[in-house]
Amino acid sequence: MKPSPPKMSAALKNRGPKRLKVDPELLLNAAQRVFSKSGMNGASIRAIAREAECDPALIYYHFKSKEAMFHALLDRKMPPIAMELEALADPSNTEPTSLRLWRASRVFRHYFGEDSGFRAVLRGQILNGTEGTKDAIARHIQRNAKCNWAILEQGIERGHLRADLQVRMTAFFLVRMFMEIFDLIPAIAERIANVPANQALVLAERAWFELFWRGVAAHPAKPLPPELFSVE
Repeated sequence: MKPSPPKMSAALKNRGPKRLKVDPELLLNAAQRVFSKSGMNGASIRAIAREAECDPALIYYHFKSKEAMFHALLDRKMPPIAMELEALADPSNTEPTSLRLWRASRVFRHYFGEDSGFRAVLRGQILNGTEGTKDAIARHIQRNAKCNWAILEQGIERGHLRADLQVRMTAFFLVRMFMEIFDLIPAIAERIANVPANQALVLAERAWFELFWRGVAAHPAKPLPPELFSVE
């Protein structure tokens, strides 16, 4: 009986040809997957290199650290959100304030709704990141926040919203609750309410917006625009 060949270790199985050149965008894609899975604390340049199938030295050619990679991810992900929000916040936009706010929520849904890993990393870095990372996040969030503030301020001026609103906190609670809905509803809805996650998410978003609107509207009894929830 011939002896069985020795089993190949996982490390040897993973050895293979490494990329000699690598696109920085590919590295960022790999970093985002690793950050989403392991968090910033659990991630390493070596783990990102394994994910990108390249030598760690190639990463250091483009980025000096994993924090620098996270900053680059912010620079890639956040500006498109701001650009869409800035269009909604333009004073020439005469749509009802309720519709503009709902459209703003759809922007966040589009860019963050299917990316729970990045949301978790972003939250973790807001709470526990380095000062440089917190500053980088704050710059991006402030640009987005200014757009929501402008929509609310214009809504007050146009008589759509209560004159006594605390604009900045109102904008914070609107966006923050949508983020909580993205995180929690898909995870617990089926167990608690026996409602499929995708259906529960839609229902929860709409219920929250209706509740929010009744609290901020100058005329809360006035019906929301019929086309509002057709905007996805």
